[in-house]
Amino acid sequence: MKKNTLLVTFLACFLLITSCSDVYKFSLDHKKQVPLNSKIEVTLKEDESKPINNVQFFINGNEVSSEGNNISINTTELGVGKHQISALIFYAEKTKKENSFFEVLANKAPVVYDYKIINEYPHDKNAYTQGLEYHDGFLYETTGRRGESTLRKVEIETGKVLQKIDLDKKYFGEGVTIFKNKVYWLTWQAKKGFVYDLETFKQEKEFTYNNSKEGWGFTHNGTQLIKSDGTSKIWFLDPETLQEQKSIQVYTNKYEVGDLNELELINGKIYANKYQQNAIVIIDPKTGVVEGIANLKGLHTEMEKTQKLVPQDEVLNGIAYDEENNRLFVTGKHWGKLFEIELIKKQ
Repeated sequence: MKKNTLLVTFLACFLLITSCSDVYKFSLDHKKQVPLNSKIEVTLKEDESKPINNVQFFINGNEVSSEGNNISINTTELGVGKHQISALIFYAEKTKKENSFFEVLANKAPVVYDYKIINEYPHDKNAYTQGLEYHDGFLYETTGRRGESTLRKVEIETGKVLQKIDLDKKYFGEGVTIFKNKVYWLTWQAKKGFVYDLETFKQEKEFTYNNSKEGWGFTHNGTQLIKSDGTSKIWFLDPETLQEQKSIQVYTNKYEVGDLNELELINGKIYANKYQQNAIVIIDPKTGVVEGIANLKGLHTEMEKTQKLVPQDEVLNGIAYDEENNRLFVTGKHWGKLFEIELIKKQ
């Protein structure tokens, strides 16, 4: 009986040792944060240095060349943001996939801007401003909230609404842009946008956004439509198919910048309202780097001198740019004023 017990114990230990020797434990060794334009070195490791037949590496789903169990990644080609590393490992007639992430930060701090007020104009206090666009001497404005969402053509000097249509009550209107004499208007959570004739405001078609969850701000760069979705991502759409083609992530040298709202393209840079912050961030559309931050809290304070505002709701939102005359306009939700301002670098 004792012999049988010893035999069983020996076999159990042998099987345990054998099975343990077949267990591979992998990890991807790399820095978790690096600045843009630097290189990040990644090494696939096995805890006990067991042999590996082959490894294929992928960055954000795209295969990259490697040297054995190592890769070197140039972050310039990636832009800022979170990026996934995947390793497809071939070993002992088996395969396994190992995933990890790293974050690329901007390689320099953003420039900080102050402002000065150039002009003040009347603005409709009933307008819950979501989008603002300058075109041929007029402002085009979209307002939000279900049952209150409108598209308007506005006279700058007087604030008078010259033309207006209402959005279907089931939709919450968001950002707007004008591209090739068409008005493109987003909705918030319906994953849907609408296209209108610029002169008549007659709806011509609608479109859906397939990757982003929501619609917030809208602008264009002459060849693509550009939208925000309330996160740190900015999406680029084909103006013909209206499909989202790619996205960038927005970062400073220290952190991810979320809550991006109303957008305007000015001199090749994306200007974005940061929701509830009464601030504008200036973004490189190629890399996602925040190159500048303008603190406009003083405008909210200026508005409170003449009307009571709800701090977390009636905030700065609306950026429009008159390129020909180099005029920058901003306003806010339910603000009674439209401000023409100049941004000034802080010393």
